[in-house]
Amino acid sequence: MYTINWLISSILEDSLMIDTQFFIGGELLESSTNRRVEVTCPATNKTIGTIPLGNAEDAHHALTKATMASKEWALLPAQTRAGFIVELADIMEEGKEELAKILSLEQGKIINEARGEVGGAIGFLRYAAESARRIEANILDSEIKDERIWIERVPYGVTVGLLAWNFPLALMARKVGNALVTGNCMVVKPPTETPLTVMRYGEMLVKSSLPKGVLNFITGTGREVGNALVSDKLTKLVTLTGSTGAGRQLYKAAAENITVLRLELGGKAPFIVMDDANVDKAVQCAVVARFTNCGQICTCNERMYIHEAVYDEFSKKFIAEVKKLKVGDSFDPEASMGPKVNKAEIEKLENMIQKSIAQGSRILYDGSKEAYVSTLLSEYPDGNWFFPQIVEVSDNKNILMQEETFGPVAPMMKIGSFEEALEYANDCEYGLSAYLFTNNAKNIMRMTRELEFGEVYVNRENRELINGFHNGFKLSGIGGEDGKFGLEGYLQKKTIYMNYDI
Repeated sequence: MYTINWLISSILEDSLMIDTQFFIGGELLESSTNRRVEVTCPATNKTIGTIPLGNAEDAHHALTKATMASKEWALLPAQTRAGFIVELADIMEEGKEELAKILSLEQGKIINEARGEVGGAIGFLRYAAESARRIEANILDSEIKDERIWIERVPYGVTVGLLAWNFPLALMARKVGNALVTGNCMVVKPPTETPLTVMRYGEMLVKSSLPKGVLNFITGTGREVGNALVSDKLTKLVTLTGSTGAGRQLYKAAAENITVLRLELGGKAPFIVMDDANVDKAVQCAVVARFTNCGQICTCNERMYIHEAVYDEFSKKFIAEVKKLKVGDSFDPEASMGPKVNKAEIEKLENMIQKSIAQGSRILYDGSKEAYVSTLLSEYPDGNWFFPQIVEVSDNKNILMQEETFGPVAPMMKIGSFEEALEYANDCEYGLSAYLFTNNAKNIMRMTRELEFGEVYVNRENRELINGFHNGFKLSGIGGEDGKFGLEGYLQKKTIYMNYDI
């Protein structure tokens, strides 16, 4: 048996690969195509592993196995199902360091953030297991004599979980825990950019006592495997975390069978700092909310609206804090940020910044000018490096204020009033998350009514809690995850008119 440190060093030296398999019906399988896809490390762009390239036939096979397991799984008491989910969490706990290091290798996030993601995934599973006692029904009076109305909550059956590449393991656990505890079975498809951690966890489940077919893992392109999973008649519910474009494609694929969709899509979170805010706290939160995971979080601080009374102070302190950030290899203990996930993401950001400048913005800070950068580029010349950028914007129609960057670019705009901040914040197609920094209770209460976002952080950085509810408005999706409301999303209602006048 190898140690995880030896594993990592061997991968970086090209002497060992992480080659994963499907986990379907309790077995490890290869694709029916017998083809594999390489996965690269964003810090080096070297191949670190391979995954099976599945097709529509493989997708249907996974759904069939889930269907075969579905009836018996649904009939188990929820508390019994919870016991299996605790076992899933225990298996992840046992392999947490291996999973964290593979996650850093394939996604690029720094190792402490990867460890945090694994810990969060374990938390999602354990919380879902505790939710077994939170599944409730209702009994209502009827207007008919000797009758009661029962409203039961029952599982959908076979569900599909489609994951984004920025937090693949946490998103998997967030969906799997609630799906399974409510009596559904699930087929999980991780993204092709970062599939290894999720698929490696799937391989760990071979030793679990989970009934075969209840949980399955498959890889392949979204165009073929993803579409096949969504459009198959066996699929009753699909939960996706991904881009708004991906959500639109899912709508089309699900239309024929009117499959239930739960979509957590893109975001463009406004970060509002008013004249009475604690500027030092707002600055610290702005840095965390923009640059964690290289800015690749859907709830990130995507556009800042700073009141003119504190604009100069905030700008000076924000730039000073951003200058302290260091981009580097995910395993560098001094690194604040790792690489972007791929070259396409870098090209997108570069194009957006150029368009923004053409529209009248100016760069206040360019992290690529820092002294350490030349050393990093000499050590990792092929890495997907993008360095923090702060851009001053004067027009809310600027591309950086309207389109999701999903990277370490922080556009900043001066505003003169709370009304102006509200107007600019809502002038956007997205409605996932927003931030407000103020000590004015009236403004806070107005925000609860007028900000058109599903999740608002008041005087704090982003980090949704496990018992809250994570959902978006407008083009940011439908449905949501977490807490009791997220649990209900995996249950449908059945009404029984119980007449006992016999």
